[in-house]
Amino acid sequence: MSDCLFCKIIAGEIPSTKVYEDELVLAFQDIAPQAPTHILVIPKKHIASVAEINEENSSVVSHIFEVIAKIAKEEGLSGGYRVVSNCGDDAGQTVHHLHFHILGGKKLNVEMA
Repeated sequence: MSDCLFCKIIAGEIPSTKVYEDELVLAFQDIAPQAPTHILVIPKKHIASVAEINEENSSVVSHIFEVIAKIAKEEGLSGGYRVVSNCGDDAGQTVHHLHFHILGGKKLNVEMA
């Protein structure tokens, strides 16, 4: 989508601090981190949110979770981490491109869950 912030990051039109990239997925540092480690993992193909996951695109979501586990290990998040995806405006989704937040690097507040 031409007006999607994350699609512009994928296209290289907006810079990001990349953590991981392959043919399906891009992971980069969040610009407003909520924890010492705060990384966003997104599919390169535009999917608006969790609500749009279906038979045709669910394999990329599975791949994203494999990537999340790899990144968490590389980031040294051995004590644990949180994976969050907001779905829709009422849940606080501000960029309507499926994305997963990896949050860690400290003991996280239970109220954040």
